[in-house]
Parts: sequence; structure tokens; C-alpha cells
Amino acid sequence: MKIVAREIPPRTVWALEQAGVHPLLARLFAARGVRAKEELDDGLALLLPPDTLHGTREAAVLLADAIAQDKRLCIVADYDCDGATACAVGVRGLRLLGAKNVSYLVPDRVVDGYGLTPPIAERVAASGADMLITVDNGIASVEGVAAAKARGLQVLVTDHHLPGPELPSADVLVNPNQPGCGFESKSIAGVGVMFYVLLALRSELRRRGVFDTATQPKLDALLPLVALGTVADVVRLDANNRRLVAQGLRRIRAGAMPAGVAALFKAAGRNASVATTFDFGFALGPRINAAGRLSDMTLGIECLLTDDAGRAEELARMLDGINRERRDIEGGMRDQALLLAESLFAADGDGIEAPPPAISVFDAGFHEGVVGIVASRIKDRFHRPTFVFAASGAPGKEQELKGSGRSIPGFHLRDALDLVAKRHPGVLLRFGGHAMAAGCTVAREHFDTFEKGFAQVARELLAESALTRQIETDGPIAREYMRIDLVDTLHREVWGQGFAPPTFSEEVEVVSQRLVGEKHLSLKLRHQGQPIDAIWFSHTEPLPPKVKLAFRLDADEWQGVRRLRFLVEGAEF
Repeated sequence: MKIVAREIPPRTVWALEQAGVHPLLARLFAARGVRAKEELDDGLALLLPPDTLHGTREAAVLLADAIAQDKRLCIVADYDCDGATACAVGVRGLRLLGAKNVSYLVPDRVVDGYGLTPPIAERVAASGADMLITVDNGIASVEGVAAAKARGLQVLVTDHHLPGPELPSADVLVNPNQPGCGFESKSIAGVGVMFYVLLALRSELRRRGVFDTATQPKLDALLPLVALGTVADVVRLDANNRRLVAQGLRRIRAGAMPAGVAALFKAAGRNASVATTFDFGFALGPRINAAGRLSDMTLGIECLLTDDAGRAEELARMLDGINRERRDIEGGMRDQALLLAESLFAADGDGIEAPPPAISVFDAGFHEGVVGIVASRIKDRFHRPTFVFAASGAPGKEQELKGSGRSIPGFHLRDALDLVAKRHPGVLLRFGGHAMAAGCTVAREHFDTFEKGFAQVARELLAESALTRQIETDGPIAREYMRIDLVDTLHREVWGQGFAPPTFSEEVEVVSQRLVGEKHLSLKLRHQGQPIDAIWFSHTEPLPPKVKLAFRLDADEWQGVRRLRFLVEGAEF
């Protein structure tokens, strides 16, 4: 592991300080590309205009006509947190804007697979719907859209994923990544796309005189859901996404949120009044995602839709229980996957056992709903592109393996799969995804061919330097900033993918160390001559007396007393 410090442009830091930004925040923001204080303004007025997102005007007209004609609308959602929040935003928003008949359908991960398939289109048509609206999926559903159109359905696709070589023949496509779309925030989440469609629809309804600026529904009530889905989907937090998240957090901290969001905070043991992006990514998001992984995402969506606090708490408790089950399954799978991965190690030129350039593992006992999480854990452990496979649970497809992959910087996972498919025709039955995450299906008999082919592609495309994990940090932290109140200041900001949480690095003295809970390293350190406690979660190997650490600042509370501590992210020695 190598710890590297971000470049911090001193003139920008000075300019931000002169504009009134706290000196520590000025340094952190400048290192993340912020050039002026105006870029930190999270006001709604600064959101990118809806009409710059290609297709929103046409979508608004389509939906306004449907509302005027009292058509029956059915939303087809994805089974992750982005899809669940996008569905809830769609249902709530359309009802606010006058739609009287809005239903939804979410595919089963095991039985239906991903996206709008022809069977899903048939189910929507059989339900009596007039219009099918996809959220967080659909851009690759060429056959599914065709099936829906053949049954006489109008189809509106709202998505944010990368399109394939052929676009579906929907009535309207709204996707910032479709050809010809100039929308600046290419990394907006699926829930953000749906929110933008609703903004455009409200504008169209104003134009038609349905209401004016004084009587129009307030869509900002949906922002807590937009913020949750955006962070949980780990999209890049560009300026527009940061504004959406900041606005959602502001409302949650003030107590203005759907009953289900409040219930999820309670179930997770988190305090909504000091909500952070960490809560979205590591507390609420996983509980919603667990429903799609092990059960039925309808539970997650219903939790986000209900306005009954008692019902919301009941559903949140159910989601919490499913998430506990998910953690148990994941733990056993992770241990087995680690053993399988280590069996692939080979001696390098110095005789040291090292992982291959890419890792693919399969076990008949793996659960397909958890393969993505386990792939992420293996990737983090060995810093290699990783695929984890499980046998398909779909009827008649028992000989197919469904894999989920996670990558490292410098290796585009979907492009790698494309190369494997070209070199080994017939091995990949289906695949898709992004640079850092992707999914694929292979026949069980072809798993070995995939494993070797994927490793070979990684061997050719990955530079040696990319195989060493790097942690980017903000360098040393001055003693004057080692204060609890500054921990709170940092936590109030919007951090996430592409706008990394503050991580510092320095050489420290290890005074003592011990294991807690058999899997976490508890440390007493000397930092700049002063004692400080630290914890390194999921790490058991001891540290030398002096070591360079990458760490985040955290507040540890014990018996009502809050103390500063380090959360260790990595070590270089």
C-alpha cells in the first residue's frame, strides 16, 4: 500500500479563506477542485435547469397528457436503493402533480433478472396500465420496450446507465448518457433523473394553467429520497449531485422527511438531526438494498411510500432484520471467497505468493443476492478486479452462473468483459455495467474459461503500478484542528464518491495495540507528541512501533463523553 497526498493549490486555498471559508475546509475543498466560494452554494436555484436534460420536455408533455386523460401509469423499478428511491419519488411526485392512478412493479432479482424484460412488460400490460415508466433501468431494454409497445403501452424510459449499441424504441428517453444529451451532470443517479422529469412536468402543468407558482405542489419534499438514492448508488458527487444531497440532508436534519426515512434512521440507531452522507451509504442504503438482495424490494419501496409512522417503523424493523441476515450470509461467503481467491495465488519473481491480476471465484453455496458485496470485499482486500459468481436461482437456469464484479482504478470492467466476449465467443451469455462495477452471466461449464480469459485481459491492460493500492490523503493535520467541534464541522459537509471524505496522513508512534471483537485493531498512538486513540476496523495484523497512517477524524462517545479518535484507513511501512 502506498499513501499519497493530494495536491493543494495554495492560491485557491488563500482565495477561499479570504471569501470566508474555514481554513481547514478551504484546504480540503481546494484539493477537490473547488475554485471559488460560489461553487459551494447549495441553493436549489443553482441546480442545472431541467430543460438541459434531453427528453424532459417531451416526457413532461407525455405525462401531462396522461394525467389530463386519467391514464393508468405503472413504474418499473430496479431492485437497489437508487431504484427504490426513484420509484418512491416517481409515485409520490406523480400523485402530487395530479396523477390519480399510479402503481409500480419491481422485478425479482432471482426470477426476473435485471431491467424491463418482455415478461415484465407483459405483466404491466396485464395489470391494465396505459403507460409504462422505467426508473433506474430501461436504456438497455430493447426487447422489453418492444414488447411493451407491441401490447399498446406508451413507454417512458428514465435511466442513467450507459446505453448499448441500440437504443430502445420508447416514446421518450430521458438519460444524460444517451447520444446528443448535453446535460452537464453525467453522473446523476436514477432517482435524480426521475426528480428532474417531475420538475419538467410541473413546469409543463404551470404552462397549461393547472396551477401557478403560488399553488403548485412543493417537490422539495422529495429531496430526502433523492439524496438517499444518490449517495447509496455511489455516483460521483459533482456540484449538481452535491446540491441535491445537501438539500436532502438539510430537510432531514430539520425533521422534514418521509415517515419511512425517519423509521430507517431509528432502526439503524442513527440520529437524523445530525444526518450525514455516511448514514445514507452505510446505514439506510444497506437496509433498503437488503430487501432486493434476499427478499422483495416491495418492502423497501413501501417503507419509503407510507405516511403512516407505525407502518413505517414495522417495515423498517423488517428491513433491519433482513439486513442482519444479509450480513450473516455475507460473512460466510466472504470467508469462503477469500480461501478460493488465495488458492489462485502464485509465487512472483521473489518467491512471494501474490494474487493474479484479476480474481474470479465461484462456489455452489454462494447466494446470488450478495455476490456484489462480496466482490467488493475481495477487491478491497487484494486490490484486484474481482468477480464473484453464484448459481442462478431462476427456474430452468440452474446451469447458469450469475456474477457481479468490482474494479480498481485504471481498469474499465465493462470494456474488459467486452474483450473477453470477443475473444471467447459464447462464454458470456449476458453482461453490462460501468467502469467500476459490472455484472455478467456465464454457463457453469465455461467458468474456467472466463476466469482465465478475464485474468489474461487484466494482465494485458493493467500497469504494474495500478496493482499497488494507493490511498489519497490530505496530508498532515495541524494540531490546532484536533478538536471535536471540527469533527462535527467536517461531518456536516457533503462527502462521497468523487468528493472524498477528508483523510489525513502522518507518521505516528504506536504506544500500544490490541484486538477488540477478534477482528478490529484498537490503538493508542502518539501524534505530534500528544496521545490519541485510534481504531482500525476489520484489520488484525499488528503495526510496527513507528508507522505512517492514513486516517479520518471521528468522535467516539462513551458514557456521555465525546473524545477525538482516528479511524485508520491504511498504513505504509
